[in-house]
Formats: sequence, structure tokens, C-alpha cells
Amino acid sequence: MSNDNKPSFVHVVLSVLASAFGVQSQANYKRDFSQTTVLPFIVVGVILVLILILTLVSLVNWLI
Repeated sequence: MSNDNKPSFVHVVLSVLASAFGVQSQANYKRDFSQTTVLPFIVVGVILVLILILTLVSLVNWLI
């Protein structure tokens, strides 16, 4: 991680995925909440939810 306490894109994605599945470690949880902004986590979370919804809609349409 850089000196300005800005998380990398990969770190944010992995952190959001771990939190979504409920397997986020306490150390990572504390590190994430020490960030200067929550905006990257919110943006990645919304994008991942939209991808999940689109995947489920596509799967249902394919099965029907």
C-alpha cells in the first residue's frame, strides 16, 4: 500500500468480496476502516452487486 493510505484496486475488490462472503479477517477489517475514504469500497460493492444481478437474470433467461 502506498504512503498516502490509498488502497489499491485489487485490495478493494478482494476486501469487498471477503466481506460479502463473511470471511473478512479482523486485521483486514481494521485496515479497511482506517482508510481515508470509503468511496472505492462503495463503488466496487455496487458494481459487484450489479454484476451478480445481471448474471442471475441472464442465467434465468437462459434456463427459460
